Amino acid sequence: MIKLLDILENKILVPRRSPEEREKNYLIAIQKQIQQYIKDGSKGNLNLKNTPITSLPDNLEVGGSLELSNTPITSLPDNLQVGRTLVLDNTKITSLPDNLKVGESLSLENTKITSLPDNLEVGEHLYLDNTKITSLPDNLKVGGSLELRNTPLSKKYSEEEIRKMVPGVKGSIHL
Repeated sequence: MIKLLDILENKILVPRRSPEEREKNYLIAIQKQIQQYIKDGSKGNLNLKNTPITSLPDNLEVGGSLELSNTPITSLPDNLQVGRTLVLDNTKITSLPDNLKVGESLSLENTKITSLPDNLEVGEHLYLDNTKITSLPDNLKVGGSLELRNTPLSKKYSEEEIRKMVPGVKGSIHL
């Protein structure tokens, strides 16, 4: 009979796949999940949080929320539309595509983003806390609040000055 100590000392249990192969297979499984989501009509939420995803297909429409927190993604596809919430917290995102539309909330907390695209529309809340954001487009539309805590903008401008810069913000502005 083999004892546990014998197994540990003799390294009888050896992984069948290398870490690189496991990561590659995981990424393939995630891509299949995205394709299945699209095939199923892009309904509901698409949760890719904490995955190794680096890109998404062009013209992606997400009926519910799209969660990409803690991923290595650096850019989003053109013509992306998200019905509910888009969460990009703690990603390497540095820019957003033009004409991005988010039905409810967009969260970019703890990203390296410095500016937003023209024609950005966010139905409810825009969270930019702890970003390097230095400018806002004058045609920005936010149906609810704009969160700018701990940003270069919050250190440079007052709430009234920011409101004049972006009259399309309907709710409160938090510095």
